[in-house]
Amino acid sequence: MGSPRTLVLWDIDHTLVSIDGVGRDIYAEAFQVVTGQPMRQVAAMAGRTDWAITAETLRMHDVEVSEELLSSFVAALAEAFVVYEAEISQRGRVLAGVREVLDVLAGRADVIQSLLTGNMEPLAIGKLRAFELEGFVDFEVGAYGMDHEDRAVLVGLAQERAARKYEESFTARNTVLVGDTPNDVLAGLEGGARVVAVATGSSDVQALKEAGAELVLEDLADTAAVVRALLGASDL
Repeated sequence: MGSPRTLVLWDIDHTLVSIDGVGRDIYAEAFQVVTGQPMRQVAAMAGRTDWAITAETLRMHDVEVSEELLSSFVAALAEAFVVYEAEISQRGRVLAGVREVLDVLAGRADVIQSLLTGNMEPLAIGKLRAFELEGFVDFEVGAYGMDHEDRAVLVGLAQERAARKYEESFTARNTVLVGDTPNDVLAGLEGGARVVAVATGSSDVQALKEAGAELVLEDLADTAAVVRALLGASDL
């Protein structure tokens, strides 16, 4: 067997794509359906899982959280996403350099690309499909926002899924997490992955470095530099 492959785990929102505003609309629709009342506010979303966002948003409205209610909310989110899916490609965009980087990595036999995202799986798939990015990643080995409330736990889940499918071991040495928030950085550090942060969201380079990212890029526009950063990180 040759050298172990590198598992690249991508965050979605503000790392691969930007769909400002649509996420809140989807939550508002689901909230109305599940609770019968309008959503006055939504919990902070950046770098958090749908599980955590949903639970906090319900509590902010004095709604008692239960497993049954969370399940109902998940179903309502999926249905609301279908309603807004067409708007995602209209109101959103793929960030600079993303398609080129995904394409180059997809052509390499030593790389497996998947997702580590706060989005629950149907939303993650739908967001990538809206921009024709779904063919670049292996959804089966990703970890998603309703797998666990704690984003750091998702790293191990993705590694376990990749290990089962590809019959290789994935550790911090050959797993790279790419994200745009301090929560992404902490998830990688605590969960067992190298981190390459990208300052394409609301957090600047300094904030991402202070969170502990070993490498921070301004964006993903320089394809060659991004590929070197991602694959070099696994050898540090």
